[in-house]
Amino acid sequence: MNTEMTERLVRFQHPEKMLPFLGNVDEERIAALFDLDGGSYQQVRGRLDGQARRAAAELLGDPGFAEKVDGLPFGPGQHLVAVGESTTDDLMSWFEILRHLLDLRRPADGIALTNLAVSGHTSTQALATLPGLSSHRPDWVLCMLGSNDAQRLGSAGGPTLVSLAETERNLRILHDLATQRTPARWVWLTPTAVDESRVAVFPPFQRAGLTWANRDIDAIGRLVKGQPGLTVDTRPALEPRTAGRFHLEDGVHLSLAGQQALAVAVVDRLVDQQ
Repeated sequence: MNTEMTERLVRFQHPEKMLPFLGNVDEERIAALFDLDGGSYQQVRGRLDGQARRAAAELLGDPGFAEKVDGLPFGPGQHLVAVGESTTDDLMSWFEILRHLLDLRRPADGIALTNLAVSGHTSTQALATLPGLSSHRPDWVLCMLGSNDAQRLGSAGGPTLVSLAETERNLRILHDLATQRTPARWVWLTPTAVDESRVAVFPPFQRAGLTWANRDIDAIGRLVKGQPGLTVDTRPALEPRTAGRFHLEDGVHLSLAGQQALAVAVVDRLVDQQ
């Protein structure tokens, strides 16, 4: 496995989340899954985390944006939990950038962030995280699901992995049960737009017969915006004309620049809603 592929896998794949019944898996065992020793594994994770931190520091270089981070409605000692798929599970995700924004700008507030997102999860699979979500006793839940529901099987005209009706049901249940069990404030993020031209020519997707279309992403976005709670519409932050800079070569996953833009959209919306 080459260095680039190893870093990509470490960035997006986190076995300890996918196999929670194993408990606290020894880090050496996790590293071995990537053909790394423990030290090398930590170095790769450290590089990715460092990039997320530098992205946060860059944003804070704008005094106006730094003031918005000061104005985020998270109180001292509060706990933020993220639920989602690879866009959030990414070690350089918008949620990890948010973690660094708060750590750099408001370290005395002691705000804790827990990332429960799992790469590849559909809204159906996310329902299985509900017991774990409740046990974390969050003050805020930030939920971004739907991208994997929207993947089409076989061809552009094939069925979606999860029907729109099922996605709506899953999101409603996830929200309703979580808010019954915890006092957390709920924030939705719509799934991000894809770069359809890149999706169409990405070899692994071609071999697997998978594709994504923005018409499906938009349909789920409208559905999410109709749910109770505050919604961050991510799509304007990733406008088609800039998608080349905001997506990786597969057209689905976001580059660091895309994640940074998404973090800005989240901060702006949370501040504006006040």
